[in-house]
Amino acid sequence: MNYTEFTGKTVKDAIEKGLKELGITEEQADVRVLDEGKKKLFKSIPARVEIAILDNQTQENTKENSACVCEETAKNGATDGERTVVFLEGLFKLLNINACTELVAEGEKVEINVTAANTTAIIGKHGAMLDAIQTLAGAVANTGRDDYKRVVVDCENYRENREATLNKLSENLAQKAIRLGKKIQLEPMNPYERRIIHAALSEREGVSTVSEGKEPNRYIVIVPDNLEDPDAPAIPARNERDRRDRRDRGYNRGGRGRNDRGRGRNDRGHKKPYGDRKPSSSGSATGGTSLKVDSDFFGIFLGNSNSDNE
Repeated sequence: MNYTEFTGKTVKDAIEKGLKELGITEEQADVRVLDEGKKKLFKSIPARVEIAILDNQTQENTKENSACVCEETAKNGATDGERTVVFLEGLFKLLNINACTELVAEGEKVEINVTAANTTAIIGKHGAMLDAIQTLAGAVANTGRDDYKRVVVDCENYRENREATLNKLSENLAQKAIRLGKKIQLEPMNPYERRIIHAALSEREGVSTVSEGKEPNRYIVIVPDNLEDPDAPAIPARNERDRRDRRDRGYNRGGRGRNDRGRGRNDRGHKKPYGDRKPSSSGSATGGTSLKVDSDFFGIFLGNSNSDNE
C-alpha cells in the first residue's frame, strides 16, 4: 500500500486532515502513527501520521475477520484469553489509543502483550494505567468461572524490566536492614509488585518480609534476623535515598548548599584551618587575638581573658 504522510496539532487532527484530502472514511484507511507531537515552551512539534487507502479486497478481508472474531467470541467455545483480547481491542478503540493486542499464552494464566505507538498511554505513571487495564482484563477473563484465573497484561516488556528493578531493590534493602539491625519499610505497592518482593526475599538468609497496612496503601516491611529493638518503628526505605540526594545536591563538593565557595571553606571544598582565618582588629586585654569565625561555629571564642568569672 502507498502511504501518504499528514501532520496536525494532534494525531486526531492529522488523521482527519488526511481522510479529508484522500476523500475516504476511517474504515477505508490504514493509519500508522509516526509521531504524536509535543507541546514545548516556545514551539510545538506537530503530530505525524501515514495513511494508505485500503483496496476493496483488503476491506472485505478485514470485515470478514472481524465478523469471525465476534462470532467465535459469542460461542461458548471461545477461550477466556480470546474474549479478553476482543474486549481490550474495543477498550483501546474507545480510548482512541492506536494499539495491537496479542494473546501470548493461555494455560494456568492468560498472558497478553500490547504494542502501541505511544507506550506511555498504555503503561501510565509507574505502571498505573497498565495495572488498571490488567484489572479489567482479569474481570473479563474470569466472568462465569468458578475458579480464578490469573491474567497478565504487558507492554514493551515493562513487567520484566520492573521485576528486575524490584529484585535489585529488595536485595539492597535487605543488606541495609541487616547492616543497621532495623526494620525497613518500603513504599506502598500493588499486590503484583508486593508478590515480587516477597518471592525475591523468601529464600534470602538473614531477613523476612511482612505486609502491613490496608489497600491501596499496603506496604512491605523487611525484618532482619538480627533485629536490635523489635518495638522500634521501621525506617522508611526512601530516607536513605533522600539523604543521598541531599548530599549529592548540596552537601558535597560542587553542590548548591555548603559548596566549594561556602563560608569557612577553601577552593577545594575543605574547611579552612583556624590559622587561615582573618583575625579581628582588636585583641584581648593580654594581647591575645580573638579570631573572627563564621556563624557555622556558633560563637566559639578563641583568646585569653583576665577575668576569672568569665
